[in-house]
Amino acid sequence: MSRRVVVTGLGLICGVGNTSAEVWSNVLAGKSGVATITGFDTTGFACTIAAEVKNFDPLNFIEKKEVKKMARFIHLCMGATDEAIRMSGLNITPEISERVGVHIGSGIGGFDVIEREHSNLINGGPRKISPFFIPAAIINLAAGHVSIRYDAKGPNEATATACTTSAHSIGDAYKIIQRCAADVMIAGGSEAAVTPMGVGGFAAMRALSTRNGDPEKASRPFDKDRDGFVIGEGAGILILEELEFARRRGAPIMAEIIGYGMSADAYHITQPAEEGEGGYRVMVNALKDANITAEQVDYINVHGTSTPLGDVLETKAIKRAFGEHAKNGLAVSSTKSMTGHLLGGAGGLEAGITVLALRDQNLPPTINLDNPDPECDLDYVPNRSRKARVNIALSNSFGFGGTNGSLIFRRWEQ
Repeated sequence: MSRRVVVTGLGLICGVGNTSAEVWSNVLAGKSGVATITGFDTTGFACTIAAEVKNFDPLNFIEKKEVKKMARFIHLCMGATDEAIRMSGLNITPEISERVGVHIGSGIGGFDVIEREHSNLINGGPRKISPFFIPAAIINLAAGHVSIRYDAKGPNEATATACTTSAHSIGDAYKIIQRCAADVMIAGGSEAAVTPMGVGGFAAMRALSTRNGDPEKASRPFDKDRDGFVIGEGAGILILEELEFARRRGAPIMAEIIGYGMSADAYHITQPAEEGEGGYRVMVNALKDANITAEQVDYINVHGTSTPLGDVLETKAIKRAFGEHAKNGLAVSSTKSMTGHLLGGAGGLEAGITVLALRDQNLPPTINLDNPDPECDLDYVPNRSRKARVNIALSNSFGFGGTNGSLIFRRWEQ
């Protein structure tokens, strides 16, 4: 029998809050974190809005001399990890350190540092490049810093699979524990790409919403008037533990992770496969891994980015994977309508929100769903959160390159 894996702590940071409690409260209230960008001068940019993390001070988590050695995505990761560790009550002693691993990724990494150091190169020559440039910017240093800070000597990995990054990180960490290569994994993702190149690059692809005059209404998944996604930043970190290990130390169990699916569209570098075929297969794979039927799933936290094509194709994929249940008893919602799209951090944030939905038996809404797209005809929990009986929930993440991941969680009952 496979080892069972539970969630004992989580840390969430995004545009609607800097702690899990704050994020959850504001998500349930339907509060948008999208606003005019403050981090740089947006003059001349087609898109001038984002879901920036507000009032975050890395000095609350990191020594002053170390802050400059890390990109912002690492700062956010350290903040989220600090909360997750404290929530779980995990004390990584020398006796268990080799059984505690880290699997934290990022889709892009330190864009802020890359842009800053490139400017230093152009303006001052190669001698002006910081010696901390590379370790501050590269993706695996979030996992590296967490490992060093907490003395986690087990498996240490960093996934970079675009917007599926942290879903893959959590799923792969789950499998590491299942196969007995670790007893605890600190898993998730972090992203801080609200920078000139980040926003300018996605805007050049015409992927972003340009509803600049009404930012809180800009992210509107499944709405007929959606015009693109809103970029966000933040981090989502989960503490995963083997069930008996968690029980022995009296850990607070929040939910059980029971399934993980992966798939590839093998279709296009940015567009989803026709009819949502890759999304369909990843959900079916997750159901198979969990050994449950489609009818047992009560809620899906969808990828739901607010793009014209993506929302329709995810809806089609859900209908195909869940059949009649998709229209009769299955609730789905996109919390990106409030948090924006955290890219590589999205799956970690949304997995955490899914766990909280199971814990509190409360479904987060899809806000700004004022004029539903006729092709998007599921129960998207429009505009207001909803109390509901939720036993099993699924979280979807899809990324550029056609990479997909689905996680399935079950409510924990003593």
